[in-house]
Amino acid sequence: MSEDSMKFRLKYVVEDVDRHGNVRLYYRRNGRKVRLRGPAGSPEFLADYRTAAAGPREAKTDKAGRVVPKSFRWLCVQYFKSAMFQELDPRTQKVRRSILERFCEHKGDGDKPFAQLLPRHIRVRRDEMADRPEAANGMVKAVRQLYRYALRYDHHDDNPAEKVEYLKGNPDGFHSWTLAEIEKYEEAHPIGTPARLALALALYTGQRRADLVVLGKQHVRDGWLIFTQHKGRNRKPVRMEIPVIPELQHIIDATPTGDLTFLVTAFNRPFTSNGFGNRFRKWCDDAGLPQCSVHGLRKAAAARLAELGCTEQEIMSITGHRTSKEVTRYTRAASQKTRAESALRRLSREQTPDESVPLLAAVVPGGTKSQPK
Repeated sequence: MSEDSMKFRLKYVVEDVDRHGNVRLYYRRNGRKVRLRGPAGSPEFLADYRTAAAGPREAKTDKAGRVVPKSFRWLCVQYFKSAMFQELDPRTQKVRRSILERFCEHKGDGDKPFAQLLPRHIRVRRDEMADRPEAANGMVKAVRQLYRYALRYDHHDDNPAEKVEYLKGNPDGFHSWTLAEIEKYEEAHPIGTPARLALALALYTGQRRADLVVLGKQHVRDGWLIFTQHKGRNRKPVRMEIPVIPELQHIIDATPTGDLTFLVTAFNRPFTSNGFGNRFRKWCDDAGLPQCSVHGLRKAAAARLAELGCTEQEIMSITGHRTSKEVTRYTRAASQKTRAESALRRLSREQTPDESVPLLAAVVPGGTKSQPK
């Protein structure tokens, strides 16, 4: 626990460390977790603590005991019941509902008329979360989707969140593993261990953790992994067929696996997506790689394919992306390296033995070399 927290401790206050190493303070009680501004003991901290300890604000209701009509919370309730929301993946539903409920609880905003929400109001909320740009952008995105529902169902004629800009976070996203980091992980987790199998599945298939935890022997047919990706499976399913390369097959054969999934917990049960993420986090920490994550292996796989000269379409056939936008971000550095190497190789081939001849004049049409005048 940090020095500030040791000096000033209150009941139900806990510390969490995010993937960037930043210490966050939270009020955690009865399954509810509320972010507290630091440092511990500051006026901001105490104000947030008192608000969190008082519990979630009750929604204002009319005489019939219902949520106030046309309030922001009322719009959220309508959205949660709509087909637009129900068609989302269950995990996406859970995350979006949580974000919008927190928006409602902030300073009683849930009880205010949703038609009066303006872009400047959302920007203020966004800027309060500037130290967490990903979370701030997630909030803006959730409100955008809420008002898209309002437009589609004729509850409103404007989407204020569409006019709010996203914050600039880390342009490269999750850290992409280097070859040295992969070798360090392999040294800590030899073939035959679940940790090594997890690395191989992630690296040699390029899939998300939600797919890695469901892959099993039943998905292998004639040396190919055949499955439908978890993301978007209910709206825009992506069916994948990926060859099982010899390196991956060797590790699968050498490792105890479950009946329905390759990866299983200590109790021989399939992992949940979040549970696997937490477990892989520990395996990385055990290998001395706190900066690495399972998602970073997906990036590393795409980057390695780019370094080998694969086209974006070929990489997308492995990762399952529908557009090249995300693949381009994954492989930007690798593509630059490959193009630079190719360009300098051409330069080396075209360089004339007579260094006094300018490079651009070294080769003329017809294949004859020009002579210095």
